[in-house]
Amino acid sequence: MKKTLFILSIISLLMACSGSDDSYRNNPNLPNVNFRFQLNLNLPEYNDLQFPGNSYATYNHGVRGVVIYNINNQQYAAFELSDPNHPPSSCSGMTVNGVIASCGCDDNEYNVITGELVDGEGEYTMQPYRVQRSGDLLEVFN
Repeated sequence: MKKTLFILSIISLLMACSGSDDSYRNNPNLPNVNFRFQLNLNLPEYNDLQFPGNSYATYNHGVRGVVIYNINNQQYAAFELSDPNHPPSSCSGMTVNGVIASCGCDDNEYNVITGELVDGEGEYTMQPYRVQRSGDLLEVFN
């Protein structure tokens, strides 16, 4: 009896677990866009990204733009610049000042290192993107 109960509890546990966090990460406010771009760190335009603690924002990719932050020259963070707690609109694009991205629609402010909401109201964090460094090239993609 104990063995049967143990096996049933293990099966229940395995069926309750999900191998994906898609339901947590799917944000109904942001469309799913596919892109891939590279930044050559030798070019003067991207000079700030050669030093830890600096960021660069581009408004040519993503929904409303992408911000890339240099954590320690080996790790980089990249996030969508459309406020994740609003559907895209003329005011949902965010501007970056230091490590804070601010929404023009309301007072929402997000940390560009972690993507977390630091001030304002909302249930979603900033949409993360992948960053890979190869030599002097940074590749940002989703």
